[in-house]
Amino acid sequence: MSKLFAPYDLSGAALANRVVMAPMTRTRTPENIPGELTALYYAQRASAGLIVTEGLPVSEEGRGYLYTPGLYTDEQRRGWRTVTDAVHAKGGKIFAQLWHVGRMSHVSIQPGNIAPVSSGVVPATGTTVYAFTETGEPGPVAPSTPRALTTDDVRRVTQDFVNSARRAIEAGFDGIELMAANAFLFDQFLSSELNNRTDQYGGSIESRQRFLLETVDALAEAIGGAKVGVRLSPFGRLYDLQPFAGEEETWMRVASALNERTLAYVHLNYQPTISAAEVPAGFGAAFRGAYRGTLIAAGGFDRDLAEAELAKGDLDLIAFGASYIANPDLVERMRNGWPLAKSDPSTFYGVIGAKGYTDYPSFDPTDAATDPRADRNAA
Repeated sequence: MSKLFAPYDLSGAALANRVVMAPMTRTRTPENIPGELTALYYAQRASAGLIVTEGLPVSEEGRGYLYTPGLYTDEQRRGWRTVTDAVHAKGGKIFAQLWHVGRMSHVSIQPGNIAPVSSGVVPATGTTVYAFTETGEPGPVAPSTPRALTTDDVRRVTQDFVNSARRAIEAGFDGIELMAANAFLFDQFLSSELNNRTDQYGGSIESRQRFLLETVDALAEAIGGAKVGVRLSPFGRLYDLQPFAGEEETWMRVASALNERTLAYVHLNYQPTISAAEVPAGFGAAFRGAYRGTLIAAGGFDRDLAEAELAKGDLDLIAFGASYIANPDLVERMRNGWPLAKSDPSTFYGVIGAKGYTDYPSFDPTDAATDPRADRNAA
């Protein structure tokens, strides 16, 4: 019997199935405010048990990419209300992913064109962000050298997350996901390679995880722990994030600390199906042993692998990312064994309008033979 399509109780929120639409940045909002197309995009995918939005910067400082809709102004809150209303009208559930990129930004999109912030002053090399080039045109540029947040600024950023979370609840979101993954700000504090601070937010594992845990606690106090999820990417190597001493112990300590708190879930993006060589053998089971709450995993899943992982009992929900771009009805396609449509990578980011965003149709069995984007070998 399928577990993937079985209902699930997420801290009191009734999910129709165990499929999660993973957060995916699409850089589709020139004014950084969600509009009708954003609402349509998410409503088309509302058959997922849970939708987690693209990363929403909690401040201008937290932005690292042009055209990403934030959640720090009342106008943005009103825009997101149209999205949540559209998703709820289709019977879906939706969490807002709250985001601060830290050093993964550029002076051209920072307030006053000042340096972005991080745990320290080490720049990210060999990678790019989407900002303004020297000619003033949007495009990929190297991240700027960051400045270290002061002790007081660390606490200010925590408050930025709290303010954004409150706006999220006012906007009708069912909860929020704290983006503590993918080499962004919280990862920069957890890494002993990047964090050489001498205040209470640097040094030992306990001190390096303090910023994350203080923010989790502040969010739980503001909106209730049952509405707070946390995304992590143990052993992640995105955006010049390098291995660091005590890495496995760091993640196990984080797992244990989160287990002591009442949360909606932890969402792992350690991608065991893609980069297993970078994840120590048995890490997933060990993390599950340390964190006993709802656990989501993302990274290269198809229907069969998702069913197999759920059957093991270590995971509760499975997140799907790229396959949702071209398949708004992904749940129905997987449930019925219908083929998946292929997406156009050239439209993943930065295209303004419906193309590659809301123009992918739901599956029609009578048209499958003539659908040029159908892949009958998928899922």
